Amino acid sequence: MSVTSDNIKTEANRLGFGLVGIAPAVTPTGFSRLTEWIAAGLAGEMSYIERRRDAYSHPKYVLDGVRSVIMLGMHYRTEDPTSSETGTARVSRYAWGTEDYHNVVKRRLRELANFIHAGAPDCTTRVVVDTAPLLERDFARLAGLGWFGKNTMLINKHAGSFFFLGALLTDLELDSDAPHESTHCGTCTRCLDACPTDAFPEPGVLDAKRCISYLTIELRGPIPRHLRPGLRNWVFGCDVCQDVCPWNRKAPRSDEPSFQPNSTVTPADAAEWLTLDDEAFRQRFRKTPLARPKRAGLLRNAAIVLGNTHDQQYVPVLIAALSDAEPLIRGAAAWALGEIGGEAATQALQTRTLVENNADTQAELTAALERF
Repeated sequence: MSVTSDNIKTEANRLGFGLVGIAPAVTPTGFSRLTEWIAAGLAGEMSYIERRRDAYSHPKYVLDGVRSVIMLGMHYRTEDPTSSETGTARVSRYAWGTEDYHNVVKRRLRELANFIHAGAPDCTTRVVVDTAPLLERDFARLAGLGWFGKNTMLINKHAGSFFFLGALLTDLELDSDAPHESTHCGTCTRCLDACPTDAFPEPGVLDAKRCISYLTIELRGPIPRHLRPGLRNWVFGCDVCQDVCPWNRKAPRSDEPSFQPNSTVTPADAAEWLTLDDEAFRQRFRKTPLARPKRAGLLRNAAIVLGNTHDQQYVPVLIAALSDAEPLIRGAAAWALGEIGGEAATQALQTRTLVENNADTQAELTAALERF
């Protein structure tokens, strides 16, 4: 069987990819924007992007001899769980499932690669899912899959933006699709207006340092105090700019079993998460995206979410967190107690100041007490 662009697309659809397009292996048009974005300091502490900056200039640095980039999208929107519990924390819907999406998408891409190799045994391929210096979003546009929204997300007219991108690079010369040249956001600014932390300095530009997804997942240290209220109840990631996007109103629902909502993740119980020790954290999250910020990062987020409730019922669990082995968690708990206030919170903060040996946490304790 010969390999063609058409039968590759047919097989990709059979494997569960709702979107598929093919782009030529060229320098992506967004490379110059990437370098400007890095130079402007908008990448925050994601230094790995700058370290690999030059490699983003062409897919040949990902696969030597590459001629074609097959771009695929897998829908992940599912039906929404319902909950009205006070203090319930929110997790970005891409992480609701029982398995890390990287593993799911990679498996399907490898199956597609095997299909291609069966028809072209001498070809070379490489699977990419956020694991290599490839501007997947740019190549998805070049492959005709959508346009860049004002929130920087790739948007498809029929699928919205709730889909994972994966790439399959090959040295085969395949027929390419026409790039998506038009945009369809018009005068709409709902995504920009809805961002709780004002992470968009201008349409199409994201300041990662203010983005809730960056703050709750990528940032390893304390979240800046002035941004903590903006997290609201987001304990991992954020969907605000996608939830308000009109193009997502009819986004397809996924029937992929691994993406269906896990009741231990959504709705999330921030107070219960704050009690997880190292082993409990590993057992619950090791095979999911929520393992990325590690225990210290996720429990830091949980404490901030509880502080944003201003609810006295969470004072006991936050007081217990003041004795956690991780300074990052202790500091977040101190801030949260300062937000909630009350006699018990005040006394606990004062007691902790007498024994705290971490300078950053001591500063959090002092700032929390000053609120009283």
